[in-house]
Amino acid sequence: MKKILFVILLLMPLTAWAKPKPADYTITVHVQSSHMNYECDTLVFGHPDCGKRQHLNVIIDGKKYELDGGQRDYLLHVGDYKAKVLTDDSTDNIAPEGDYEYRLKYEFLFPNGKTRKYLVVGESE
Repeated sequence: MKKILFVILLLMPLTAWAKPKPADYTITVHVQSSHMNYECDTLVFGHPDCGKRQHLNVIIDGKKYELDGGQRDYLLHVGDYKAKVLTDDSTDNIAPEGDYEYRLKYEFLFPNGKTRKYLVVGESE
């Protein structure tokens, strides 16, 4: 029993560290529309990898963006969500050529404390 209690006490700081901090999510994202697209990606073992992808049309700081939420079988409700900008974690080593290009990813914080990443795939005026 003492061993189990010791392990629980040892792991408690790790679980507290893993929780998102609401104070870090300072950006308000207004989701105007949410829809799913059926898309096929690159070939996997000679077959296309197809599935539904969640796309959002949002307004962030007065600018219109389209965000890709990855393969999802459901929609996100329209409304306001808190988010933060994530650092570029891509591994393809392709850097923007100048100040006129960018790659950006947001992480949304939901009311239940869970988070989800969204990649900017479009920008409009």
